[in-house]
Amino acid sequence: MDLRIFTEPQQGADYDTLLTVAKATEDLGFDAFFRSDHYLSMGSADGLPGPTDAWITLAGLARETSRIRLGTLMTAGTFRLPGVLAIQVAQVDQMSGGRIELGLGAGWFEEEHRAYGIPFPKEKFARLEEQLAIVTGLWSTETGKRFTYEGTHYQLTDSPALPKPVQPRIPVLIGGHGAVRTPRLAARYADEFNLPFASVEDTERQFGRVRDAAREAGRDPGDLVYSNALVVCVGKDDAEVARRAAAIGREADELRANGLAGSPAEVVDKIGRYAATGASRIYLQVLDLDDLDHLELISSQVQSQLS
Repeated sequence: MDLRIFTEPQQGADYDTLLTVAKATEDLGFDAFFRSDHYLSMGSADGLPGPTDAWITLAGLARETSRIRLGTLMTAGTFRLPGVLAIQVAQVDQMSGGRIELGLGAGWFEEEHRAYGIPFPKEKFARLEEQLAIVTGLWSTETGKRFTYEGTHYQLTDSPALPKPVQPRIPVLIGGHGAVRTPRLAARYADEFNLPFASVEDTERQFGRVRDAAREAGRDPGDLVYSNALVVCVGKDDAEVARRAAAIGREADELRANGLAGSPAEVVDKIGRYAATGASRIYLQVLDLDDLDHLELISSQVQSQLS
């Protein structure tokens, strides 16, 4: 089971804070550092000092880390034109020495689009499908050849399809709870399917849909990595769990029910239940980015039991 650290900087974090967490992620032996792609805080968080851009952040971290993989859950398809996104991600992959992964989604948070003047199209899923075709098509076009795409929403003519990433194929993550279109899209384009904030029972059901879609597409379901994203809140005892839950504005019992919370033994046991559904990777949503002792505890008491 791979454990990856997943952050939500729109809730309030500057680049230096993210760098500190990313370096701790690397030093403590976690597999990867991922971040969300949002420009507006959610809930009661004030979001200070303000948003950071996902791909600018990852470019910086690419030069200041050496081992961990870096990526997004999920890049909003509404934020960037697909040709521009392909260039950005390929460049950051070069800057990292080939450690980048791209989670790409349709975009959903209408309020942040209004706040920063970003168009929020009514039909987003069809655009996402074209974006995936373009981004992967640009990367896979042989050097010296041209890429042309004629879609409903995007058209590219005689693109040199440059630059190329370091990796032969940058892993693409697709995720979500959709019962039909999402599994089909994952079967066609994804290297990894991620299900965020879902129960073990819902995970088993959705993974089954993705496997069925892969078979229908003529693809071995075992070709995909299956993963979950879950909020994490671990403590040596109940008092520490409660303290960490309060620090992120949550209740310990609610986190036990809906995330990975409790003692290290409780969390290891619950991860095992997700593993039984076929998950081989967990993105640990860390919401208190100043609590590095939390990461150390997870590394020493949870990750060590899963290795």
